[in-house]
Amino acid sequence: PRQITNVLAGIRPKLYGHGTNVRDWIHVHDHNDAVWTIINKGTIGETYLIGADGEVDNRTVIETILELTGNPTDAFDFVTDRPGHDLRYAINSHRLRTELGWQPQYTDFRSGLTDTIAWYRNNPDWWQPLKTQVENKYAATEKAIN
Repeated sequence: PRQITNVLAGIRPKLYGHGTNVRDWIHVHDHNDAVWTIINKGTIGETYLIGADGEVDNRTVIETILELTGNPTDAFDFVTDRPGHDLRYAINSHRLRTELGWQPQYTDFRSGLTDTIAWYRNNPDWWQPLKTQVENKYAATEKAIN
């Protein structure tokens, strides 16, 4: 979301390290559906990992965001990676799928990202005031560190 709102607000996005860090990206509707499935069908005290088999590296994510918003795919800046930044988050949602019967509906990364970008484009009144607060907090933290 921060990268999408940065691009939509005209802020050049930043990419940590080489952008090779991998995450399991999941559409918000699938995530919410998984949470409801766990609440309604899960066993109290058990752990259910939520994942959509959507592993994509961060560079591909930012390049796709830029492409889908009509920007050059190289319109981002590399920044020094955070110390100890995990290279991969591996999610095994087998229990959620087999025991509770949940399956993701948004299995195409690009179409899910297109849908997400459209939501942000159509709802600036919701996110812009919050983004201003968050960005001001980040700026104050950076200033204090430096």
